[in-house]
Amino acid sequence: MDFPRTMRGRRVLSAVAITTGLVLTVAGCGGGSDGKSDKGASASSAPARSGGGDQEQSQAPQPDTVLAEVKGENGLALTVTSAKRDNGGFVTVEGTVTNNTGTLWVAASWRGDERELARNGGSIAGASLIDQKGKKKYLILRDTSGRCLCTQFTGGVREGATAQWFAQFPAPPEGTDTVDFQVGAMPPASIELSRG
Repeated sequence: MDFPRTMRGRRVLSAVAITTGLVLTVAGCGGGSDGKSDKGASASSAPARSGGGDQEQSQAPQPDTVLAEVKGENGLALTVTSAKRDNGGFVTVEGTVTNNTGTLWVAASWRGDERELARNGGSIAGASLIDQKGKKKYLILRDTSGRCLCTQFTGGVREGATAQWFAQFPAPPEGTDTVDFQVGAMPPASIELSRG
């Protein structure tokens, strides 16, 4: 399962659909009763369509919102950009990590303490969601071979670079809208869950 590639594909398809809808809307709204209005409308709408389309597609892979941002571990910055409940009974959390440590970062402390998770290498396998209201901790989901349903930072993250990540967890009960995301020695980040 290549979840990050699937999510990127969905985002690109969404961006294309939105762009197409905007282009059709702009094209349908143009026009007027005299030749002068038509020329002005087509001249003003053409740049808006190409500029808007290019801008929309270039922004498609970038996150829309920042739900939480925490700093710690010698200059690491963790950002959570999405936390969505999916129909399958799980929550997918996505974000970025920026390495400002001054050296290569390999995420060794993020992979978790369990023996089964050691095979995931430098990953975000040790992350958890904490439901303060229900007093429960949700560990990352795994496949049948013990691999986490999460990002593995193969080769580490270079100094000054930013890497995207995702992690999947069992969903807290309906009505629990706020949870704490925690990984490694990073401070907990309070995030709000949305419907996917």
